[in-house]
Amino acid sequence: MSREPRVIDQEQEGPAEPALIRRVEEALADLVSGPLAPGLYLVATPIGNLADITLRALSVLARADVIYCEDTRHSAKLLNHYCITAKTQPFHEHNEDREIEGALGAVEAGKRIAVISDAGTPLLSDPGFRLVRAAAERGIPVLSIPGPSAVLTALTTSGLPTDAFLFAGFLPPKQAARRTRLAELAQVPATLILYEAPHRVAEALADMADVLGDRPAVVARELTKLHENAVRGTLRTLAEAGAKETLKGEIAIVVGPGKPQSVSDDAIEARLVEALGAMSLKDAAKSIALELNVSKARVYALGVKMKDRSR
Repeated sequence: MSREPRVIDQEQEGPAEPALIRRVEEALADLVSGPLAPGLYLVATPIGNLADITLRALSVLARADVIYCEDTRHSAKLLNHYCITAKTQPFHEHNEDREIEGALGAVEAGKRIAVISDAGTPLLSDPGFRLVRAAAERGIPVLSIPGPSAVLTALTTSGLPTDAFLFAGFLPPKQAARRTRLAELAQVPATLILYEAPHRVAEALADMADVLGDRPAVVARELTKLHENAVRGTLRTLAEAGAKETLKGEIAIVVGPGKPQSVSDDAIEARLVEALGAMSLKDAAKSIALELNVSKARVYALGVKMKDRSR
């Protein structure tokens, strides 16, 4: 449930707030009074609190000829709240390829097309990538209207390092595939940000602890919404706590970077000697890279050198 913007009683508030309201009204009026050039506009929308939308986003949505929405019924809540009456059209993973030509053709005919997701910044774990790529190939202007992002909100809330981070989206739902993906991510020297379904959080955290090591982490839930909270701990303690409760809502998991591990060439070659008796170099390189958290290219190159020396 989203918090609604507070209605300000100008008679009860101090003198600064009426001035602020007037300035916001003036700024928004300036924005909507000017022309909006034809183009494809990627508009970030609130992830929970409707007040988080920007003035520029409102001005673009108000002047758009068509707003492509991941779910028109969901987006209607936001658009109705701000009295935006532009035509809406569904745009999601099941119809994206079918809608691309119509959207780009409309822009080429002089229309202003906005794209929004259910929440946050479009294209992040949401449809739109193929549309933007096609627009770029045809020389169609693509303009991003920045604003709310669950990825950055979770990262900055976490208290974990922000100098380097990787957004990895959703992990695979099946354990074997999930562990394989985590083994790939284990090599990334950065804070990791992932989305997860509430009913899989505990098992995903347990797999993270096994594959990534017991790193510091944060489970952020319902960001910017009424029941927002962030639980901090290690991956293992968070997994144990998650197994004891039923989580609901939108969840982001932020995992601190691992400590650099040095694996010697001798150690890799020793594993190659064992593995090459049972599999090809290509398969051995993939298996050992996952096992030792080193690059597959490095393992493969050492295998080639070993074969050259044996000739």
